[in-house]
Amino acid sequence: MFFVDTIELEGLGNRSYLAGGSRTAVAVDPPRDIDRVLAAAVRRGVRISHVVETHVHNDYLTGGLELARITGAAYLVPSGARVSFARAPVSDGDSFTVDSGLVLTAMATPGHTPHHTSYVLSDGDTPVAAFTGGSLLVGSVGRPDLVEPRLTEQLARAQHASAHRLAAALPDDTAVLPTHGFGSFCSSAQADGGDTTTIGKERAANTALTTEVDTFVADLLAGLDDVPAYYAHMGPANARGPAPVDLTPPALADAEEIASRLAAGEWVVDLRSRLAFAEGHVAGSFNFEADGSLATYLAWMIPWGKPVTLLAADAEQLAAAQRELVRVGIDRPAAAATGGPGGWLRAGEEPASFPRATFAGLAEQGVDQVVVLDVRRDSERADGWIEGAVHIPVHELTRRVHEVPEGTVWVHCAGGMRAAIAASLLDAAGREVVAVDDDFEAASAAGLPLVPAGL
Repeated sequence: MFFVDTIELEGLGNRSYLAGGSRTAVAVDPPRDIDRVLAAAVRRGVRISHVVETHVHNDYLTGGLELARITGAAYLVPSGARVSFARAPVSDGDSFTVDSGLVLTAMATPGHTPHHTSYVLSDGDTPVAAFTGGSLLVGSVGRPDLVEPRLTEQLARAQHASAHRLAAALPDDTAVLPTHGFGSFCSSAQADGGDTTTIGKERAANTALTTEVDTFVADLLAGLDDVPAYYAHMGPANARGPAPVDLTPPALADAEEIASRLAAGEWVVDLRSRLAFAEGHVAGSFNFEADGSLATYLAWMIPWGKPVTLLAADAEQLAAAQRELVRVGIDRPAAAATGGPGGWLRAGEEPASFPRATFAGLAEQGVDQVVVLDVRRDSERADGWIEGAVHIPVHELTRRVHEVPEGTVWVHCAGGMRAAIAASLLDAAGREVVAVDDDFEAASAAGLPLVPAGL
């Protein structure tokens, strides 16, 4: 008997796995906060004998090196990966016994990176699962443009070949267990097809397996989305070997310190819901909801290395945010505070606020009376946009805020979360702002004039 436990990293859109038998197990692409993996091993009553990486990750910091050190496990890293720490280099065809009857076999699947390696878990002679990392995903493949622009087309062709190699080598009922593809920007496309898949399902539906190579490559390259800025720091850090994490609570800041840090140009980030932030917040602070894609968007937008102070509703929200942020290299908040604006403002100061609205409210107001700011990514505008709207993706707004025309700004995204981020940035810059907290599908129903894509 064997088991496979999934460890979700929902904020980043990734998954890690623990797989094994009755005594020992292998950890695949572990997150930096390795206590979750250790807890999974304890629940199963197994020892972690192997830790494997499918590739040097570009979107998060691995916990593999530290997990192997703590457990004494063999640390398996593709032989082609250029890293500066001791590890067991893995080549195509290498096999490792995980537990009685359970064997893990490396399969070279370049494409997401040149050295990318998948691992096939077999129970006896039967392949039961393929840990495909950033190779074959649910309905898609990992993007090929994160290593070096000159290699992008070559790696895209390698992705097609690697997908076909997996499909040819494995039975239809083999579980496909990717690391990326559940909202991760490491995926070349976001597919609708559920969270679980098999080789057979992918053979029937994955474009890498249903499209000839030239068409596949052209479509893949044309559909690549923006790359989060912090990705540039993840690969080098993983190649060096990330340090152990420190999740102890940060130093508490009082109202005077919060004001001082704002005055010094540091970032003060309010983790509360966008509703609570709009109703009242510390002037100059930014709203990145703890329940949204906190790590992705904060790491994408903050100048790398700038001190950040976290304001949270309670200690639990603060701890969860710390855990998410260490996964992308934001290790120690400069300071933190919990509660609400009443405890974060100095005597005599009033909380700042701004209104929220819907697309119906915007239609009633009239788009010709205000500035409409669309902060969606380019790829999201395929279904059209509001006529006359200014377009600045939210991750570019901090450096392009001067491009927003004068007047009251009604800012929207696809669902509300990024509009709240943008509204907080504009509010901190002294602009009058209204955050549209609504699904973009409601814009047409509200009667707003939409420009079709391509015009």
